[in-house]
Amino acid sequence: MRVAVVGAGAIGGFVAAALAKAGVPVAIVARGAHLSAIQRHGLQVQGDLGTFSVRLEASADLARLGSFDALLLTFKAHQWPQLLPQLEPFAATATTIVTLQNGLPFWYVREPPLRSVDPGGAIERLFADEQVVGGVVHVSGEVVAPGEIRQSGGLRYVLGAPDRGDSEAARRLVELFAGAGLAAELDTNIRATVWLKLVNNAALNSLSVLRRSTIKPLLGDPGVRAHARRLMVEALQVGEAMNVVSDVDVDARLEYAARLNDVKTSTLQDYERGRPLELEPILGAVIELADRFGVEVPSLRAAYAALKTSAPPERLR
Repeated sequence: MRVAVVGAGAIGGFVAAALAKAGVPVAIVARGAHLSAIQRHGLQVQGDLGTFSVRLEASADLARLGSFDALLLTFKAHQWPQLLPQLEPFAATATTIVTLQNGLPFWYVREPPLRSVDPGGAIERLFADEQVVGGVVHVSGEVVAPGEIRQSGGLRYVLGAPDRGDSEAARRLVELFAGAGLAAELDTNIRATVWLKLVNNAALNSLSVLRRSTIKPLLGDPGVRAHARRLMVEALQVGEAMNVVSDVDVDARLEYAARLNDVKTSTLQDYERGRPLELEPILGAVIELADRFGVEVPSLRAAYAALKTSAPPERLR
C-alpha cells in the first residue's frame, strides 16, 4: 500500500515517520522551512517508538508525488480550502481518504453540510462515505524545529468507516498502522468516538488558550475544572440530541485527562505561534448543531466568543 500523509505537523509527521521506518512506501506533503528540512535531512523523531530518523519523499504539491492507495489527512480541518485543489483529483477513485483531524470531519453531517466545517458542501460532494475512513488520534506531539518532531501520549489510533464502522479499507489501514508499531484499533462506531474526542477538544483546547495553560495545571484548578465540566456536558447534550452518544461519565473523562502526561494542546501551540485556530471545526460545529437540535449551550457560546475576542480575526478559522 502506497500512502501519502497530507499535513506534516506533529501528528502527520510522526505517522509518516513510523510508517517509513516500517518500510511502508510513504510520501508527505509539507511546506516552508519544515519541508526544506525534510527534503535535506529527513524527519527526526523522538517519542514512544524511540529516537530515529527516516528519509521519505516530500513536496508542497501532492500531484508531484504520484498516485496513492490512501491519503492520510492530518492537516488542520480549517485548512481544507487551501488543500482542496490538491485533493480533488482523487475524488471518486480507489484511493481511500482518511480523516485524522480534530473537530468534526466533513462526512459527519452531510444533509445539509455544516457551514463551520464544509461551507457550501464542496468537500462532501467530492468524497462519498464509501471512499472514506474516519479516524481519531489519541496521541500528542509538537514540531520542535523544522524537520524535528517530539511525540508523546501513547500510540493509539482509532479507525472506522463512517457509515458502518467496519470496511475492508479500514481493516487494511489498521493492519498497516499496527505493522508500524502503532496501537491501531478498528472501531465499529467511529461516529461516537469522533464525538467523544470533540467533547474533550471543545473543553480542553478552548480553555488551554483562554488560560494559556497546559492540561495538568488547568485541571488541577477546581474552578477551571468545573468550567471544563460545563463545556463537556453541553457538548455531550448535543451529541445525545443527535443520538450519537449516551450515558457518558464526564467526571471519569476529566479524571483520565488529568492523569495523562502534561500536554500542550494543538490549539494552544497554534496560538503561541501566531497560527489560525481550529475554532470552527471544534466549537463552531458543536454550536451550529446545537442550533439545529434546539440544545442550549451558553458556556460553549461564551468560550467561542472569548476566543474570537482573544485572537485577531486572521487567526480564527
